[in-house]
Amino acid sequence: MDFLNALVGAVADAADLVLAGSASTRRAGLELLEQAACDVLVVDLGLPDGSGIDVIRAAGLKWPACAVMVSTNFGDELHVMRSIEAGAAGYLLKHAEPAGLAEEIRSIHQGGSPISPLIARQMLTRFRHLSPAPAPAQGVADGAEPALRAQLSPREQEVLELITKGFTTDEIAALMGVSSHTVLTFIRRTYRKLKVNSRAEAIYEARAQGLLG
Repeated sequence: MDFLNALVGAVADAADLVLAGSASTRRAGLELLEQAACDVLVVDLGLPDGSGIDVIRAAGLKWPACAVMVSTNFGDELHVMRSIEAGAAGYLLKHAEPAGLAEEIRSIHQGGSPISPLIARQMLTRFRHLSPAPAPAQGVADGAEPALRAQLSPREQEVLELITKGFTTDEIAALMGVSSHTVLTFIRRTYRKLKVNSRAEAIYEARAQGLLG
């Protein structure tokens, strides 16, 4: 309930955000999805009557165009992977100070995938262990075509590497000396070239293609 109050307060303080509804239980969350679709849905996983993952999964069916962001105390691999598989595009661990919530909501609405640095590093480690060993090279006589790699611009490559290190959109903007809007543009282009929809997928695909050292 404390987090819900903080979220309501953060949205109320932001002139460009409108709170369409709120729920404090799994059941109420599912009922909320029967209303008109929203642009962004923020979901906690630890609900008193069940898992927020059920709400994420239902949102994918009811509100397919809605961007879902998890904000929770659960930072273990199982909850992270289940949330992403259910359709979450962002995953944030709760902070004592909710001041950044409004900015993260804007980010995910604009196509970003907010993810806590700790979670990003955890997922990178997982994907590094799961990445298959490169197949042996085959000659032209075998009729095999070389694997295609996404052609990223130098700036897109820089953004990708910073994403992999767990930096937020604002942090990347500061490091590169550009606006957050410009960073989000680079992120969207990178996602499109990698044919992915989230930060976690981008990290995995970039490693699979050999784009990261």
